[in-house]
Amino acid sequence: MRKPFGTFGGKRHMSSSSTATLSKPTLKLLPHFDWLRIARLMLVSRAMDEMEETEFFPARKIYYQFSARGHELAQILLGTLLTHPHDCAGAYYRSRPFLLTLGLTPEDSFSSNMARSGGYSDGRDIGAVCNLPPRHGKGPVVLPMAGEVGGEYTPCAGWAQALVYHRDRLGDADYAGALSVCLGGEGSVATNGFWSSLTMATTLRLPMLFFVEDNGYSLSVPAGMQTPGGDIAKNLSSFTDLHVLEGDGTEPVEAAGRIKEAVEWVREGKGPALIRLTVPRLCGHSGQDTQAYKTQEILEEETSRDPLEKLRQYLVPALLSKEEWEDLAQTTAKEVQSAAAHALQRAEPDTNKVLRHVFAECKTDGLPDLQIIGGLAVSGHRFGESSAEPEPEPTRTNMLTAIRRTLEAELRSNPKVLVFGEDVGAKGGVHGATQGLHEAFGEARVFDTSLSEEGIMGRAVGMAMAGLMPVAEIQFRKYADACVEQLHNCGTIRWRTANRFAAPVVVRVAGGFAKCGDPWHSACNEVEWAHVPGWQVAFPSNAQDAVGLLRAAMRSNNPTIFFEHRNLLDNAWARRPYPGDRFVVPFGKAAITVQGTALTVVTWGAMVQRCESAAQEAGVPAEIIDLRTLVPWDREAVLTSVAKTRRCLVVHEDTATAGFGAEVVAVVVREGFFNLDAPVERVTTPDVPIPYNVGLMNAVIPSVGQIAEKMRALAGF
Repeated sequence: MRKPFGTFGGKRHMSSSSTATLSKPTLKLLPHFDWLRIARLMLVSRAMDEMEETEFFPARKIYYQFSARGHELAQILLGTLLTHPHDCAGAYYRSRPFLLTLGLTPEDSFSSNMARSGGYSDGRDIGAVCNLPPRHGKGPVVLPMAGEVGGEYTPCAGWAQALVYHRDRLGDADYAGALSVCLGGEGSVATNGFWSSLTMATTLRLPMLFFVEDNGYSLSVPAGMQTPGGDIAKNLSSFTDLHVLEGDGTEPVEAAGRIKEAVEWVREGKGPALIRLTVPRLCGHSGQDTQAYKTQEILEEETSRDPLEKLRQYLVPALLSKEEWEDLAQTTAKEVQSAAAHALQRAEPDTNKVLRHVFAECKTDGLPDLQIIGGLAVSGHRFGESSAEPEPEPTRTNMLTAIRRTLEAELRSNPKVLVFGEDVGAKGGVHGATQGLHEAFGEARVFDTSLSEEGIMGRAVGMAMAGLMPVAEIQFRKYADACVEQLHNCGTIRWRTANRFAAPVVVRVAGGFAKCGDPWHSACNEVEWAHVPGWQVAFPSNAQDAVGLLRAAMRSNNPTIFFEHRNLLDNAWARRPYPGDRFVVPFGKAAITVQGTALTVVTWGAMVQRCESAAQEAGVPAEIIDLRTLVPWDREAVLTSVAKTRRCLVVHEDTATAGFGAEVVAVVVREGFFNLDAPVERVTTPDVPIPYNVGLMNAVIPSVGQIAEKMRALAGF
C-alpha cells in the first residue's frame, strides 16, 4: 500500500502545509509546484542511490543497480503533475525518482532490489523493473516495465487509445483529460517501439506524452549513434501533429515550465507531445560500469550540472535556510536508512509460491484471485450466457465464416471488444475473416493499424491493461517474429508482477501450408508460444471448434494465441454447422474424433484430417485425438487412450526438433510407460522451412501415405 509522501516509517515529516515554520521566502518561486516535496523526494532518491552504490551493491546485497543520479529533478517534476485518476505511465530501469513521486516506498524499492518478499514482484523480477498499481483503486498507474530498452512505448500508446475509447465510445466522462506518458532515455529513440508508438500517437492524435531523458550515453554509446545529430527533438520538429519541446532537465525553473507546458498540451486534447530534457548521468550505466569511456573533462562537466545542487541553490534561501536544507537532508537520510533496515529484515520469498500466477487462479473459496489491473474481469464485466453444448444450424459453414460470425457476436454483445490489425478494416482482412465488421461496428472498434507488428501487439497489451478486450490479427505466423518482445512480455506480466497486473488479449495468427507454401507465409512454429509462460494456445481443426475456442479466448482472463490454419479456412472437411452464439470450448479439453483400439494418434490443426484419412487407408482402427489446445493440453485424454490402445503416434506439421510433439512424447513415455507395447513415434515436417514449389512442399509436409505407413508399422509392432 502506498503512503502519502512524508510518511515513511510511520513518522510524519514536513509537507507543503508546514511551510509556515520555514524561513521567510526572499525570492518568488515558480507556482503550481510543491517545491518542498520535490526537495524531499530528490534527497530521498539521492540517498537511496548512494546507499546502493556504496554499500549494497559492493556487498552483493543487490545484484543489479541502476542509479538515477542526475535524472531525478525532471522525473519528480513530471510525477507531481500526474494527478488524473486514469493517468498512465510507462517507465524504464532508471525511473525510481518518478515512482517515488507516485507513491513507491523506499522500503518496497529496496526490498525489490534485494529480491526479498513483498515489493512489486515478490522477488520474481529485477528490482529496477517496477510496476505500480493505483492507490486506493485510483491512478496514476505505472505499467509493468520491460527489461529491454524501448519495450514501454507501444503499451503506453495502447493505454492512450483506450483512454479515448473509454471517453468517446463508452461515454465515461471520467476519462476526459487523462493522459499516457512514456519515459525513456535517448537510446530508446532508436527502437522499433519508439517509432511505432510515435506513429500511432500522431496519426490518431492520442493523449500521449513522450518524455525523453537525454544523458548523452546509452551505456557507452554516445547519443549521436542513437539519432542523427544526437537530438531527437530537433529531428522531429517537423513531425506532423506532434508538439515538440526541449530544455535543460537540471534547471528547476526551465524544466518545470517545459514539463508543465507539455502535460497541459496533452491534457487539453491538442494531441501528443514530445519533450527532450538534457540531463547528466552522474553514475555508470549500472553498478559495474566504470565509465572508462568518458574523459575526466566530461565527468567534471557532468558533475557541474548536478540538478540536486541547482535545486538547493534555487530553494535556499527562497524557501529554506541553509540550516533547514541540511536538516532536511539529514532527516531524509535517516528515513532511507530506516527503510533499508526494514527491507533487510524482510523474509526471502516463499519458494512454494514461485509457480503461482503463471495463469489466472482461483482462491480457496473458489472465487477468482483477480489481478489489480488489466482485463474484463477486474472491471466487473459480465458476459452473456455460454454453453459447452452446440446449438447447430442446419447447414455447414467454413471456418472463415465461423470466425467472422464469432467476432461479430462478441463485438455486438461486448462493447469493450476491439478488433484490429493490418488490412482488417474496409478490406476485411487478407484472409477475409473480418469482412463487413468495419462497416457494422465503425472505425473505433474494427480498424486498420500501421504496418508494425510491434505496434499491434504492444497496443493490445496497453488496451488490455486499460480494461478492454483487444483482438489483434497478425496476418501470417512468420510476421509475428517482429513482435516477439511484446508477445513474450505479455505472457509473463501476471507472473512478473505477482498477480498485480495482467493483459488478457487474443492474438489471431494465420499460418500453415495452403495451395502452395513458402518460408514466410506457411510457417507454423506454434511450439514457440507453448514455450512462453503465460500464453494459452488454441489450434482448432474445424469450424465448430474455432467458434468455441475463439469465444472462450475472448472471455478469458489469460492471453491467448489463436492459430488459424490457412488450409482449413475454406476446407470442405473443416466445415461444420455454426454452433450458436453461446457455444464455448473449454481450454485443455481434447476431442476424440475417431474411436479406436489399435493405436492412439495425437494431432492438431490440419493434420487431424490427414490422420483420419490415413487410418482409413491403413485399415488400422486408430483412436484419433485432436488436442485443440496446446496450452493447456489434455494429458488425461491422451494417457487414458494410450492405456487402452498401448501404442501412440504423434503427428504435427511443425518441424521435428523440439516441436510440441516432443512434449507429448515425453509425457506419454514418463507417465504411460508401463502401458506401452511399442515405441512412441512421430511424423512431422523435417527440419526445413516450407518450400514454395508445390512438389517440394508436398515432399516435406506429412502426407496421408506417410502417416498411414507409420500407423501400419506401429499397429504391427
